[in-house]
Amino acid sequence: MATGRPLLVFDGDCAFCTTWARRSQRWLGLDHVEPWQFLDLAELGLTAEQCDRAVQWVAADGSTCSAEFAVIAALRHGGGAWAVLARVLALPGLRQFTGAVYRLVARYRHRLPGGTAACSLPRCQSNS
Repeated sequence: MATGRPLLVFDGDCAFCTTWARRSQRWLGLDHVEPWQFLDLAELGLTAEQCDRAVQWVAADGSTCSAEFAVIAALRHGGGAWAVLARVLALPGLRQFTGAVYRLVARYRHRLPGGTAACSLPRCQSNS
């Protein structure tokens, strides 16, 4: 669904994720940065599983991308030097490295500064 504005979606239960989402909001001038737990994910074309696994970018036209692609999209949206950095990170070879670094950080986010043990807990399953 087209939102008319880009949106960065992050895991609000993760202190590390929240810290970096808020920094991204300030540094990149992002107007809309929200934890997935407070959004209508179906309306955005996302699932809780996707959002729990990686940061998501919902473009103004409603298209989505996740993980390192979401980071690159957010950097691109920041303009200026951030957009240049996005182009560099998206280069063949470097994009794969960016993805590997993203996956490493995502895997150990609960052990990083700003992270909490809650980041490593599995989600509760509903019995309904």
